[in-house]
Amino acid sequence: MKLVGIAGPSCAGKGTLCQWLANRLGAGILPIDSYYRPLDHLSPQERDLVNFDEPFAIEAPLLVSDLEKLARGEAVYRPVYDFARHTRDGRTVVVSPGEFVLIEGLFTLYWPEVRRLLFVSIFIDAPDDVCLNRRIARDQAERSRTRTSVEAQYERTVSPMRARYIDPTLVYANLVLDGGRPVDEIGQAALDFLEGKV
Repeated sequence: MKLVGIAGPSCAGKGTLCQWLANRLGAGILPIDSYYRPLDHLSPQERDLVNFDEPFAIEAPLLVSDLEKLARGEAVYRPVYDFARHTRDGRTVVVSPGEFVLIEGLFTLYWPEVRRLLFVSIFIDAPDDVCLNRRIARDQAERSRTRTSVEAQYERTVSPMRARYIDPTLVYANLVLDGGRPVDEIGQAALDFLEGKV
């Protein structure tokens, strides 16, 4: 059982790479976004003011506990997060152990407790303008957001928090990939790297 960490800024291509690798490795995916703290105790207006781009927005103890279970070969039931309402929706999704499980998220390499469990770590980098354009398209299509709200959030928290919390974790990566390149290209590079480590 090998946990592969995939980190990088918002919309750099982490999810796309994970799907590419999962299809070829038969690997499960555990998205760290699933572990955002539930905000049921806040009004919708208050939820909109929460900074989701800092690691404290993630319920790290639950995440670490689940990763430790996976590392021991146990299945976990990860939460399902509703990004439109900023809370968990009550469902869970089983993540089964296998030869590889891909751990994907902004803060994958932030916590030492997570890093120590990883077999290898990959960081996908991409310029701010590329990430912003991808985020606008994604959040409008999948998260019921307006372009104006996405741009405002990006300027207010996403870009500054990237500089504070995400970019510094690049030093912990075993492999750095260019998220602006085609997924087949970076996917093959990641696959070659993993196969060389096994």
